[in-house]
Amino acid sequence: MSAVTSSPKAALPPVAPRRVRSRGLAKFTRNKAAVAGAFIVGFFALCAILAPLIAPYDPFQTSFLTIRQAPSAAFWFGTDELGRDIFSRMLYGARASLMAGVVSVGIAVAIGVPLGLVAGYFGSWTDMVISRFTDALLAIPFLILAIALAAFLGPSLTNAMIAIGLSAVPIFIRITRAQTLSVKAEDYVEGARAIGLPNVWIIVRYVFPNTLPPIIVQASLTIAAAIIAEASLSFLGLGQQPPNPSWGSMLNTAKNFMSQAPTMSVFPGAAIFLVVLGFNLLGDGLRDALDPREI
Repeated sequence: MSAVTSSPKAALPPVAPRRVRSRGLAKFTRNKAAVAGAFIVGFFALCAILAPLIAPYDPFQTSFLTIRQAPSAAFWFGTDELGRDIFSRMLYGARASLMAGVVSVGIAVAIGVPLGLVAGYFGSWTDMVISRFTDALLAIPFLILAIALAAFLGPSLTNAMIAIGLSAVPIFIRITRAQTLSVKAEDYVEGARAIGLPNVWIIVRYVFPNTLPPIIVQASLTIAAAIIAEASLSFLGLGQQPPNPSWGSMLNTAKNFMSQAPTMSVFPGAAIFLVVLGFNLLGDGLRDALDPREI
């Protein structure tokens, strides 16, 4: 009897030692590209948060005396076709782009992770239904599906975020299901079943925490894709609506003035490039730092 009662306890998952987390953090900080990505993301996040304090002008203020001005001491990034300060609109546009990336990925995680956990843990017909649904959505390119959903829901930043989030759900279902299939075969999960713990408790306490690292990495990489998708939807008129600033809508306007004011397109395009690069570098760094085989 003593052997039987002791085996489930021995099968419970060991608590991750602090030194393992410290090694992961140390490895991340040694990765110069990852630190650079974190710095870029943090810089744009601060710009978005502090936009009301940093912006020198009202982003909606028009002036027909300063139409399409070149960059100068008065207007650091120049002005647009209505005389509005591009630098101020860039700062407020960062809010739309970053919020779209974070919120849409939050929607995808909130829907995709539970479905992936259920499919991977219970298997059988539940896994079959969820997996076939996921395969059907994955057959449609991410951006095409986002455009279709945004067109169906109507043009607005909120609808664009919902459309992008729903389009990214299959990615998180797939990665969570794969991780759950691996984790549920571990001894500590079998031990938890043996002592009669409820399935919900096992999923929440033992399975879900051990699927988090790849989900966190995928989320950081998907935010970059979501920012590009939001810019694309705004460029097509399906995202943030004028006069509210958005990097995508600013590029849409700038394409009409490429010969008269090329700087109108340079700064929004550079901002999209840099923030996407930052999230990609951050995601790659997190992937290396959270890889248990490397710690």
